[in-house]
Amino acid sequence: MKRFQPLVQKLKQPCRRYGGRLYQGLTGGWRKLQPLPESGKVTRSYVISALAVISLASAMGHRFYNAPKLDVGKAAPQTIYAPRDATIEDKKATEEKQKAARTSAISVLMLDQAVNQQIRDNVQRLLDEGNELRRLAGPFPFTKTSILSLGTQSYLRKASEAEWQKLLSVADPTASFPRTTTARSRLKLSDLANDQQRRAAAELLAYPRTADSRDYIALLEAIAEARSLYAATVSSLSSSTPSDGESIYDATLLDLSAADWQQTRVKIPQLAEQILAQGIAPGLTEAILESAVRLRVRGTLPAAAEETGIKILLASLQPNLVRDEAQTRLRAEQAAQQVEPEMVSIREGEVIVRTGEEITTGDFALLDHFGLSRREINWSGLIGFGVLVGGAVGVFWFVERKFNPGMRRRDRLLIWLLSLTTPLLIVLRVPSTNLPAIGLLVGSFYGSPLGIAVTGILAVILPFGMSIPWSQLLSSTGAGLLGGWMAGRLRSREELALLGIGVGILQGSLYLVFNVASGMVWYTLLGSAAIHALLGLAWCIVAIGSSPYLEQLFDLVTTIRLVELANPNCYLLKQLAAKTPGTFQHTLFVATLAEAAARALGCNVELVRTGTLYHDIGKMHDPLGFIENQMGGPNKHDLINNPWKSAEIIKKHVSEGLVMARKCRLPKAVQAFIPEHQGTMLIAYFYHQAQQWAQQHPKPNGTLLEVREADFRYDGPIPQSRETGIVMLADSCEAALRSLKEATYDEALSMINKILRARWQDKQLVNSGLTREEMSKIATIFVEVWQQFNHQRIAYPKVAVLPQPVLQEEQSPTAVK
Repeated sequence: MKRFQPLVQKLKQPCRRYGGRLYQGLTGGWRKLQPLPESGKVTRSYVISALAVISLASAMGHRFYNAPKLDVGKAAPQTIYAPRDATIEDKKATEEKQKAARTSAISVLMLDQAVNQQIRDNVQRLLDEGNELRRLAGPFPFTKTSILSLGTQSYLRKASEAEWQKLLSVADPTASFPRTTTARSRLKLSDLANDQQRRAAAELLAYPRTADSRDYIALLEAIAEARSLYAATVSSLSSSTPSDGESIYDATLLDLSAADWQQTRVKIPQLAEQILAQGIAPGLTEAILESAVRLRVRGTLPAAAEETGIKILLASLQPNLVRDEAQTRLRAEQAAQQVEPEMVSIREGEVIVRTGEEITTGDFALLDHFGLSRREINWSGLIGFGVLVGGAVGVFWFVERKFNPGMRRRDRLLIWLLSLTTPLLIVLRVPSTNLPAIGLLVGSFYGSPLGIAVTGILAVILPFGMSIPWSQLLSSTGAGLLGGWMAGRLRSREELALLGIGVGILQGSLYLVFNVASGMVWYTLLGSAAIHALLGLAWCIVAIGSSPYLEQLFDLVTTIRLVELANPNCYLLKQLAAKTPGTFQHTLFVATLAEAAARALGCNVELVRTGTLYHDIGKMHDPLGFIENQMGGPNKHDLINNPWKSAEIIKKHVSEGLVMARKCRLPKAVQAFIPEHQGTMLIAYFYHQAQQWAQQHPKPNGTLLEVREADFRYDGPIPQSRETGIVMLADSCEAALRSLKEATYDEALSMINKILRARWQDKQLVNSGLTREEMSKIATIFVEVWQQFNHQRIAYPKVAVLPQPVLQEEQSPTAVK
């Protein structure tokens, strides 16, 4: 009876997969469960899809539930009268008036300080240029006004050479002193053409009365030098071209006295500051600007310097007023707030709208107020929206089939529930959609393609069925797409936390960009953008915080969870290393083999690594029952001396491993490695030992005891995926590769091919998806990994042991004596 006890326990085990079919263990025997017919599967798939479409369309089609049949722009089917007196606000008309007020609000201008500084620099540059020109022309007046008047000095500098020579002939410095001025004047002054010449000649002739001839000659030389400098400067002014930077100055500048020019230099910057303070608006015509400058200059500058000052200012001034966006938006908003609400009044019995008339915003406000707008479910719109949702579900199925063909029903349930949370939050008026959280969760659970697809699909269909601001939707969509794209590539929750910061920054930036032209005040806009950035970060925190619970609840296997489970500090792995050190070393080598093969075949490397680390945890139930943990001690199975019991001990590491895995809540994808890495393989050693024992111990009637092969085979199931199939092959080859020491590459490859061929012929891999071509590739990879572990080392020479050094006391003379 004890012999059949394991069989009874096996029959009491729950339903399990075996060779692709379902069996159920009963005390009365095995009963094969017939697979569901293909037509039944298709029907159930259609029903589930229809339920998904209906539920999503119902949740997101909020705007179709209370749609008015009589709406703005439609023709009234009949004449409708007011049932009672009412005065209500026409909200749409009020909004239009507010919009018009915002648009027509006058822009607020502010001074551009950079332009002001540029204008100041230009004024100073032109004044410096005038100074330089006056320096080149020489001082003016060039002599004392008591000797020659200012007007005479100005004339003498500008007079032509012929005029100057005629003046010299009148005022001959070589004449003897004293002379009869009157006689000489009558003779010569009559020959001069105009009053200026005669006045200049008179002043020159009058000077010798108070000065000697040397002073008179010095005066004439000073006049000649002033004329020369003046002529050269005027010539340089007239010869300048636009390409050289044509000067605004002319000879008028040189005619100004030093006092007038000094006053001009002081007053022009002051005038410029006054004009700048008042502001110059863009688009101001030159004529208006010149008129304003002339009014400012008149009476402020010396009369002789007015034109020069006007030229300097006009050449320097430019528009210095720019639009103050913040104040303009604030003024526009204030204008909108000051708009009086558009009220609509009607008395009982008056006509709201007549038959065939187009319903206006005021008419609709009255109809809706009286409950006459006939609000009801818009079935045509809702059905059309359902068709759109159906197309979106079809797109999801296509992406799923392409990138995630192995999704379970619970995975689709999770995505469906996550999708339903978005319209719920919109109805609750949460200021931001949870698309960042959905993108991050779906991307981390099922990969980037599905995370991007789900986020994009929701972003497309949401505005058709619900009212949501575009800036809010688009900013959340961009953040969700980033989260869905990056989440599937990250390997730690720290990286997810950094991704959350990036998602928040992107959402805030997009919200800022999409609202720049909305008319919001800049500090209000920046505050709203910062709030949306924090909301994006908050959704990522919610996603990261909820992901462990969702992983446990829906039995999800993510890259991050697999990496965490593969940490040697995990409880089961620490126990495995402590209780079964030989098994732990065996596990590490098998993991190395399987990981290399999985990477070459494009399988889930993280799943293979983690599943391999846990595939033999059941050996902790009886460590000494496995030879790698006996460490040279007595073999437990030799003491038992019962191949049936030994086989049960060996097989029990699978069932006990499953118990441990379920107790520690390992994902089912990781648990699958525990039974599937052994499949239904034969425990050959004890099977052959049982055959020998049966021959040596026949029954009393001489018949041999029946040795059933099923008693020495693992319960299975055989590998159901490429990953578990690879681990089965790596586990089978590990001991053989360890036993090879001096074998060549070809010898090792031949041995591995024999082992793999035996598993193939034993039909252990029929459901794994591995092909014959991949088997050869796996064998090559295993041998290459073995070569890396079994590389040759340099043989170090043996060094003779040197004698201990003699102590100093032994070398002393006293010690010798």
